[in-house]
Amino acid sequence: MGRVSATDSLSAIVKTYDVRGLVGSQLTAEVVEAVGAAFADEVRAAGSEIVVGHDMRDSSPEFAAAFSRGARKRGADVAAIGLCSTDESYFASGSLAAPAAMFTASHNPATYNGIKMSRAGARGISLDTGLAAIRDRALGYLADGIPETADAGTERPLDVLGDYAAYLRSLVDLSGIRPLKIVVDAGNGMGGLTVPAVLGTAAGLPALPLEIVPLYFELDGTFPNHEANPLEPANLVDLQKAVVEHGADLGLAFDGDADRCFVVDENGEAVTPSAIAAIVALREITRVRASGETGEIVVLYNLICSRIVPETIEAAGAVAIRTRVGHSLIKDEMAATGAIFGGEHSAHYYFRDFWGADNGMLAAMHVLAEFGSQERPLSALAAEFTPYALSGEINSTVDDVAAAYTRIVDEFAGKAEFDELDGLTVTGFTREDAPFWWFSVRPSNTEPLLRLNVEAGTRSEMERVRDQVLALIRA
Repeated sequence: MGRVSATDSLSAIVKTYDVRGLVGSQLTAEVVEAVGAAFADEVRAAGSEIVVGHDMRDSSPEFAAAFSRGARKRGADVAAIGLCSTDESYFASGSLAAPAAMFTASHNPATYNGIKMSRAGARGISLDTGLAAIRDRALGYLADGIPETADAGTERPLDVLGDYAAYLRSLVDLSGIRPLKIVVDAGNGMGGLTVPAVLGTAAGLPALPLEIVPLYFELDGTFPNHEANPLEPANLVDLQKAVVEHGADLGLAFDGDADRCFVVDENGEAVTPSAIAAIVALREITRVRASGETGEIVVLYNLICSRIVPETIEAAGAVAIRTRVGHSLIKDEMAATGAIFGGEHSAHYYFRDFWGADNGMLAAMHVLAEFGSQERPLSALAAEFTPYALSGEINSTVDDVAAAYTRIVDEFAGKAEFDELDGLTVTGFTREDAPFWWFSVRPSNTEPLLRLNVEAGTRSEMERVRDQVLALIRA
């Protein structure tokens, strides 16, 4: 690939929170090597160590090697942790106090790959906090070559899976729960490596009272069974069927890089990520209080979470702070506020005791601990934390976002409050004779889409508001 096309490719694939693009046409070893060199410069890694890991995609080992090569040219030493989940790479970054790069395109199809980068201690890097600088420096290296330092860095292999599994076990004790049968759909992603280590005995840890029925644990970056994106209902169908067929207590579905986890109950019905966020928030607040911590306890939730999440947090005596949607944004807020936990409705869950980073496996363990400590079915437990009607996220292609906003504001002026923390949130004025409602409309960072989320006190009210707003968006 020539210099000009490589430069154009890099400019196109640096997103708000990570690097992501098509393998071969956009993401190449040449581009990745330049990014590796630029990353080493940005985190001032000359003479110190960075962590490089990768998922099971066919292109990932080559890209990880290219990134390491670029970083070593700029004097960084590399701890190559090989195949890992994204939260496993965060563990390495946190436990080693080292910057890290993870090669994955998460839930995207096999034709994509990407890089998630962190500063030491698993602190996120976004466009506003270093990713733009990495891009610009890498563009210079693509144009002029990468100058090698006098002392090139070294590389060593490092296996962190066992330590990662043991650390998660230390945070959530599952040894005393009642026996549970769980179907786990790894989607041919990295959950096929981490689930046997954390919930099973593959890492040499004691057996837990869990019978795991595996679905698609074979690591395969071509995703032969279904896309590793549990946010899409079609990708949960196999798990839902298997839970019912096996008479399991619940099911877990991980995305491609296994940093997000979705839950289905014993009937195969999906449990909303907001309900999971409320359950985990309550457990974390209770744990922190029991440990003797005093003072204000803060929990974050993003603005498309169900109202039950802040209600649960505040009822437990903690402070609920509403945030914008977005991975690096939440990680920054976790650090700024000292929050013990943060939940996103996209099924990202962040933990203070995991360096403020997100960890789907840890959230799943909290659900297992809570569910396994009582006798009711999961559907009954989840119902407690799902009292309201949610629409789920609905995407609409929109050419003129500003015009759509204007139509919405004109329609609801005098009937609702408006909030522009992230896109447009509209909350209906409280009336004693009618259920509450609110909706959020946010533009996509990467596509000409508006994303709509609606919640109301009843399903009929949610559907009424949903249909009214969709008509305005799509007018």
